[in-house]
Amino acid sequence: MPTLTTDRILEATEEVLRRFGPAKATVVDVARALGVSHGTVYRHFASKAALREAVTQRWLDQSHATLSAIAAGPQPAPERLRQWLVELFAAKRRKAGGDPELFATYLALAAEASAVVAQHVGDLVGQLTRIIEDGTTRGEFTLPEASDPARAARAVWDATGRFHDPAYAAEWSAPDIDAAFEAVCDLLLNGLRAQGAS
Repeated sequence: MPTLTTDRILEATEEVLRRFGPAKATVVDVARALGVSHGTVYRHFASKAALREAVTQRWLDQSHATLSAIAAGPQPAPERLRQWLVELFAAKRRKAGGDPELFATYLALAAEASAVVAQHVGDLVGQLTRIIEDGTTRGEFTLPEASDPARAARAVWDATGRFHDPAYAAEWSAPDIDAAFEAVCDLLLNGLRAQGAS
């Protein structure tokens, strides 16, 4: 039998959640899927809550690598900001449309794991801050006097909520959603663009 790793446990937990839903899935179900005792699972995760938090964290982190690479890229900041927002929206749509039942399950888990979600949002806003900070340093963006990159990044996050907050997932397949998304991106980028910058 292959070595029991954290990743294997989380993969099995995802399958169990998909099959039974968050209300009925148990650690015993996960252990059964892995062919081990539930005590073996508890040696990796101290509680059912810890296991559910870990699987939620894994799900949220799946888009981080691509977004982080965009944030750290060499392209001009306006280009990176648009690309980052496009990728975030695309990733959320893939998750919601690719497996609607699992997406609904993760929404329920995320509601339980508020600290995990807050950390996730903090990481993403941090990436936006980096892009805006770079753009300001390079003279590509100009911020209002009362603002700073972190505050501007949070404003961008809040202004684009319709395109990444799962509460709006039902709207993501609307025929006019892409045009609405482009309009918001254009408005944000025009608002940030330094005067005289192209």
